[in-house]
Amino acid sequence: MKKIIGLFVIGVLCFSCKQNVEKPIDYAVLSGEITNKTGDFTLAAQDKSFKEIISIGEDGKFRDTLKVKPGLYMFYSGRNVTKVYLENGSNIVVNADVSNFSETVSFTGKGSEVCNYLEAKLKKEKELKGEGNTFFVLEETEFKAKAKEIKSVLEKMVSETEGISEDFVAKEKIELHYAYLSSLDFYNKYHSYYAKKPDYIASASFLEELKSLDYSNEEHYKASPSYKNMVNSHIIELAQMISKENSISFKMANIKAAASLKNNYIRNDVLYSTAKMGITFADDVKAYYKVFIDACTNEDYRTEITETYNKLKTVAPGQPSPKFVDYENYAGGTTSLDDLKGKYVYIDIWATWCGPCKAEIPFLQKVEKKYHGKNIEFVSISVDKKEDHNKWKAMVKEKELGGIQLFTGSAFKTDFVEDYFVMGIPRFILIDPKGNIVKSSAPRPSDAKLIDLFNQLEI
Repeated sequence: MKKIIGLFVIGVLCFSCKQNVEKPIDYAVLSGEITNKTGDFTLAAQDKSFKEIISIGEDGKFRDTLKVKPGLYMFYSGRNVTKVYLENGSNIVVNADVSNFSETVSFTGKGSEVCNYLEAKLKKEKELKGEGNTFFVLEETEFKAKAKEIKSVLEKMVSETEGISEDFVAKEKIELHYAYLSSLDFYNKYHSYYAKKPDYIASASFLEELKSLDYSNEEHYKASPSYKNMVNSHIIELAQMISKENSISFKMANIKAAASLKNNYIRNDVLYSTAKMGITFADDVKAYYKVFIDACTNEDYRTEITETYNKLKTVAPGQPSPKFVDYENYAGGTTSLDDLKGKYVYIDIWATWCGPCKAEIPFLQKVEKKYHGKNIEFVSISVDKKEDHNKWKAMVKEKELGGIQLFTGSAFKTDFVEDYFVMGIPRFILIDPKGNIVKSSAPRPSDAKLIDLFNQLEI
């Protein structure tokens, strides 16, 4: 009887022990102190799948519990940037002084070994490459020797860093290999520019290692940002060729190039990243969507892009245009879309901080001059933030911007901008005299197709 009771007690104790076993940690902790801070920081995944504002207290201290996928994250505020490696169970403490961020940033805590390696890697790489752009000024033989030296030194560094898992070391060596190949890939363009040799073309022997590059290695795609970038660069080059050979828009050629990738995972990922914004700029949304949906097998991606496609159908040619109401007019008062009925309306959605937007200004001014007095109004809608109102007014004056210059005051958070599903600027829209959409993504002023379109409409 005593034996039975004893076994019962042992059983209860074992059960109790099992109940008290800690559950696996499914989160990471990021904390620390930022001295002389000027605002909050942002934590973002390199693949843009995660982004969160990290609030910095008045005393410079912060602490956040995060649900993250294992991987590299950018921790930044303005030009103050560092890389943080996070995974479940990490408890990373970051300390830095904003007045000299790159020299003062440090990491402690569980899992900080990878973060410290990455910071040391960055400094060592800068040291080996030399000041400014001297790395890409080197001639081919010297450049390749230096690139191999950098790869070798960093491989040794990661192998000798204590506290880093074998899995990370293996993946980092894959990344270092493709970072080396990527530098060879970029060399032609950068050497031509920095060495001031506009006609320079890299020799075949210099690029030999790139010839046999396999763009369907799923393991390397997941492990190496540099390999992923090279796949995307390959797709862009292929798209340019398809666009030229078939006389189709680059956007359509780009999604077709992505659809041609052999590996299922890589194809789905590139299709999604291409279509997420690309479909909002597509000339023929229906045809663009068909290429995507026929090639993509990831159900989550298919669902999201289908939702976008269904929204874009509401701003298809012939549909009544969404309206803007009482936007501030630089010339005084306010303007609504209904005020412009009876004329074609060519709308430029832009911002003072947008480089490509500003590059279109001279072309837009020429088009405005050419069509002055004709049955068309040129409207520029700024999506600058409310606090940049004076900056907008100053640029309109400085650049002598013509047409009707409007300010929303709400950046991208306005019904008109959201109804047109604007995800990138500059964005141009053409509306007919009845208020119906001609094109929700019209040609840019720098594109000769715009004048062709105006001629077809007999404007």
